[in-house]
Amino acid sequence: MNPAEILDRLSATLAARREADPSTSYVAKLFHKGQDAILKKVGEEAVETIMAAKDGDKTHLVYEVADLWFHSLVLLAHEGLSHEDVLNELARREGLSGIAEKAARNQD
Repeated sequence: MNPAEILDRLSATLAARREADPSTSYVAKLFHKGQDAILKKVGEEAVETIMAAKDGDKTHLVYEVADLWFHSLVLLAHEGLSHEDVLNELARREGLSGIAEKAARNQD
């Protein structure tokens, strides 16, 4: 199974959920509630990811990172973006020193 295909299918599902009845889908309900609800979920999942990492349970950490990625994808979709935008940004940064990349951002 190609991981990029998983992201493509998930993006298609998220796009479909934007139009779905909020009573029929968790994601549709998040979209319906708006940005603040989505941001709250991303924050909650980030905290749970940190806690799982601190606990040292690698299986739980993977589970929580999956939740964080999922809710981050919901946020991107809500903002009219997708995983492809993030992958393009990562590709742009590839081979750059993190220090140099951050310094370039600070100049903008």
